[in-house]
Amino acid sequence: MTTLEQGHDTRTRILAAARKLFAERGYAATSLADIAAAVGLTKTAVAYHFHPKDRLAAELIAPCADDMLDLLGAQFPDRAAFVTALVEFTVRHRAVTRLVMEDLGGADEAPPGSPGEAIRTFRDEIFAKLVGAEPSAQDRLRGWAVLGALQWGVVHTMDLPEETVRDTLTTAALAI
Repeated sequence: MTTLEQGHDTRTRILAAARKLFAERGYAATSLADIAAAVGLTKTAVAYHFHPKDRLAAELIAPCADDMLDLLGAQFPDRAAFVTALVEFTVRHRAVTRLVMEDLGGADEAPPGSPGEAIRTFRDEIFAKLVGAEPSAQDRLRGWAVLGALQWGVVHTMDLPEETVRDTLTTAALAI
């Protein structure tokens, strides 16, 4: 194995460990030292590949963001089809959803160009697709209820099989 291949393998192992630990503990509660211990490296070795820790988060979020753009750009025949696709997306990316959840609280006040602004933009576009252009008060409430159920549902069920979470959340979100 060449040095370049070893470096790529190390990065891949670090990313896998970070994804798992962020999903289990949350971003703020996971240190570079925790990730290093999970991979069997020193903190310095992890920092060599990903310093500051935000670089790790950004690399984990990138594929999710691409899928989000695809979801938002797709046309759906009705609300139920969009909700089903949204649940599938959320469950498929539930480790990243856990990571992002820590930033949602401050998304409304996030400055331009920040990750929080991107999160707010995605959230607002999803909400608009859920409720339409001129939602009633009931539709607005239903939209926020669906988003809340998906966010908290995936964050607090990381220990359950993906299929169980997806099926249960689809049923619940379509009933809202």
